[in-house]
Amino acid sequence: MVASPPIDELHFSMEPDVEPVPGPQTERLLERQREVDSNAVAYPRRIPVALEEAKGATIRDVDGNTFLDFFAGIGVLNVGHSNPYVLEGVHEQLDKLTHTVDFPTEARIEFIERLNDIAPDGLSGNSKVIFGGPSGSDAIEGSIKLAKHNTGRHGTLAFEGSYHGTTAGALSLTAGKAYKEGYGPLLADAVHVPFPNPSEPGPSGDVESFCPAENCCQAGTCARALDAVQRKFEGPYGGHESPAGIWVEPIQGEGGVVVPPEGFLEGLRDIADDNDAMLIFDEIQTGFGRTGEWFAAEHWDVTPDAMTMAKGIGGSGLPIGAMMYHEEYDTWGPGGHVGTFRGNVPAFVGGTRAIEYVEEHDLLDHATEVGGYIRSRFRELAEDVPEIVDIRGKGQFTGVEFEVDGGPSKSLVESIQRECYHRGVLVWYAGRHKSVLRLLPPLVLTQRQAEVGMDIITDSVRDVLADHGE
Repeated sequence: MVASPPIDELHFSMEPDVEPVPGPQTERLLERQREVDSNAVAYPRRIPVALEEAKGATIRDVDGNTFLDFFAGIGVLNVGHSNPYVLEGVHEQLDKLTHTVDFPTEARIEFIERLNDIAPDGLSGNSKVIFGGPSGSDAIEGSIKLAKHNTGRHGTLAFEGSYHGTTAGALSLTAGKAYKEGYGPLLADAVHVPFPNPSEPGPSGDVESFCPAENCCQAGTCARALDAVQRKFEGPYGGHESPAGIWVEPIQGEGGVVVPPEGFLEGLRDIADDNDAMLIFDEIQTGFGRTGEWFAAEHWDVTPDAMTMAKGIGGSGLPIGAMMYHEEYDTWGPGGHVGTFRGNVPAFVGGTRAIEYVEEHDLLDHATEVGGYIRSRFRELAEDVPEIVDIRGKGQFTGVEFEVDGGPSKSLVESIQRECYHRGVLVWYAGRHKSVLRLLPPLVLTQRQAEVGMDIITDSVRDVLADHGE
């Protein structure tokens, strides 16, 4: 067996090494892609990189340029690119068996058992896991079916700023209008209510009536959000039948890395319990160690009835979607939720190996420490960069919101992203107005790489703002 290497041995280097980019081979592949690939291709339009290989938190393009990766495939590669300990198990499994639908294998059962080991309190030891299709959207679809089947109701409730996927049911829960334009009606009785953003100013509300935590809900945003949820269930003129469930990201990702105030998730738990509805946490982006806990729910000690998972749980980037739910909701019969690719055995092995690697190298604590350092650097920068109006996140999940002349600035964030790319660091964006710089490095990002990367990012911010001011 390959030894589990320390994190500082996983990468090409501790710093980027780039010539002027994009290079000629990258340009050639980008042009070939434009000729044959779908017009729906999005990422190369913003970051023109043609990839060759990757290790740890570093990526090398076809021209030999090496980048620091603060993006990790939208939070998929939590234990890094090409982690040798994970890949050894995947390679061995590929030679034996790859596709099993839902027939039992040692790999499948062991992975479910390990997911149970790391589950939040209240689910660990009392849960079931189901695999459907290979994406997060598929996991969300399964959760919609589970809630409807167990409650006998059909409505769904999600939040403004949310992203849950782009299949029909998941897209009904997703809040972004741009994802829905031109596709006609989706699920009926899907409603969206405000998600509390502690950084948003607003009139004070009656916090104590809705929030169980002391001193929670800055500016009353949490109180108003919980009031809106409660009215959809209990208000005689709420406009819809009581929803079957509440779908929520414990920390909104695409919405801008929005961390809710204390008491909000606990308040949702109370409303769901009072109205015999299911509380479903979308842990697709926040799960598997991303926030410094195995699942973001643990930051607030709130146990959902079900949680959806995907992205990082395959360990090596192999696609797999899953849902964990309390065993009392395991009421569907054989074939109640299916998917041809629900038996991706190499992904099961990769997921188990990734859990082992995280545990052996204390990556949850490491992610908390290094992510805290990254946000501290942004706080230092914000002292003399008034365009930074908020810095938020947990673990290796960071959002930095920018405004210009009192309003969100997508163009500024785009310029910062391009400048970082030209200097060898890959970052992304988020937010309702695309005005949030979003960082999702692999959990194996070293302290040295964080320091180098933040030097480049902060210099890029200053230089872009200087150019904007001319």
